[in-house]
Amino acid sequence: MSQPPKRKQTAAAAKPATKRRSKLAKENDITAEEEAEIQEAYNIFRVYPDELEDSKDGAIPTADVRRCLIALNAPPKDNAELSELIETVDPDDSGWVDYERFVAIAALKLHARHDDPEALDEEIQKAYALFTKGQDREISINDLRRVAKELREDVPENVLKDMIREATGGGLGGVSIEDFEGVMNRAGVFG
Repeated sequence: MSQPPKRKQTAAAAKPATKRRSKLAKENDITAEEEAEIQEAYNIFRVYPDELEDSKDGAIPTADVRRCLIALNAPPKDNAELSELIETVDPDDSGWVDYERFVAIAALKLHARHDDPEALDEEIQKAYALFTKGQDREISINDLRRVAKELREDVPENVLKDMIREATGGGLGGVSIEDFEGVMNRAGVFG
């Protein structure tokens, strides 16, 4: 018995599927991943109030806009900026913010976060300090062990060593802030 010839896999079929950007994501110049991040934060605070019975998506209370932006790691700089954002997303002062309007301000805050080198540097410093417990020193393998234990992750010793080697370019010494920033940038965490 002869078998039918095998089909060649096309280039499109060989690529892993990537999520397509929605119309809303395109309008706000954000990636599908950024939109998913915004939606996840929005869903934490979303409610279905009676006065919004026609809304299938629900809304968030204007009082939760700040908390939702903090969940996105893009908080307003001060109360003046928060007031301006709330006026933008709730111009008729209804007390509610729908998803589409929230995406617009969240996208602006995400863009600002990426475009502000000082804010990015501060974010990197904060993350680095989580490993060093705020001390002015390099991250050691003991810091990685401690963080893994705090996160209740069972990370084998050889993986921890590989993490250090990856960050330092091959050595098992401490990870400097520059090394840390490089790893985070390569991973797409900061920027």
